[in-house]
Amino acid sequence: MSQPQTYQNQIIIDGLQYCRWDRAYFETLKASGITAVHATLVYHETARETLSRFAEWNQRFEQNSDLIMPVMNMADVETAKVTGKVGIFFGAQNCSPIEDDIGLVEVMRKQGLLIMQLTYNNQSLLATGCYEQQDSGVTRFGKQVIAEMNRVGMIIDMSHSAERSTLEAIDLSARPICISHANPSFAHQALRNKSTAVITALASRGGLIGFSLYPFHLPNSSQCTLEAFCQMIATTADMVGVDHLGIGSDLCLNQPQTVLEWMRNGRWSKAMDYGEGSASNASWPDALPWFCNSTGMENIYNGLFQQGFNASEVGQIMGGNWFNFLKTGLSPESQQTSK
Repeated sequence: MSQPQTYQNQIIIDGLQYCRWDRAYFETLKASGITAVHATLVYHETARETLSRFAEWNQRFEQNSDLIMPVMNMADVETAKVTGKVGIFFGAQNCSPIEDDIGLVEVMRKQGLLIMQLTYNNQSLLATGCYEQQDSGVTRFGKQVIAEMNRVGMIIDMSHSAERSTLEAIDLSARPICISHANPSFAHQALRNKSTAVITALASRGGLIGFSLYPFHLPNSSQCTLEAFCQMIATTADMVGVDHLGIGSDLCLNQPQTVLEWMRNGRWSKAMDYGEGSASNASWPDALPWFCNSTGMENIYNGLFQQGFNASEVGQIMGGNWFNFLKTGLSPESQQTSK
């Protein structure tokens, strides 16, 4: 029986973060052993504002080139691993970057937007968000955008979408989609978490779910233990297998209250939006003590072994599945059909 590989030898991918992006945090990321991070580029920004976010990141890459590098494909992730840098790849948590123009899907993809959610919490032009009372499913425009995202190799993400919309997107997409940061509703009842029907459908079509460490989506919130988190992953693996599981921490460290208000309210609400909660969740939740520093991902790595996963399975969950999913999903359709 082969010995487990060390954490340091693995490709470790966090499928979603939105931390305060400064040099101090990039140093923490490098120390954590993370190979690549899906960074939220925008929430509610317009196309023009999205281009400015790209420009801001270009400056970060220039000023911190010893720590981070941009990721446009999985070869870049392999380069990041070899060179000891942290690869950063971009996603949008809403469809606002394309506004009402389907041509902007390809434009944004060429700029480096690799992943896009069809909705945030509200109804969008494409589908229904998880906080709406009525879920009308994927819209006419949404069907066109799904096909275009499939064509250009942009990953569809349904993390903040409602049930019917998510199931329809899974079915409509010719390519596997992801739920980059959410948990099963069997572990914790939250509108953002996903039903067994959704997780089963996602896996049956080759999709991937990234388990979230955002306390409001976990059993026992900020008191959720490492063991309980890893047990949730193990139970899901029993349902759909290991091949469809990853980590999407939804980590939002060191962000001010104004960032939370932009995430929740955008430009659409004058009052603080509490979503499914109350004023008690109007501020950032307390971070999980076992995940809020540079040892967080390694703690999960070790915790998964305690749940009976073998070395290969742990490697898949910690980054291998994300790597394979993105390697296939990011190639344009012309490259897919020519293989």
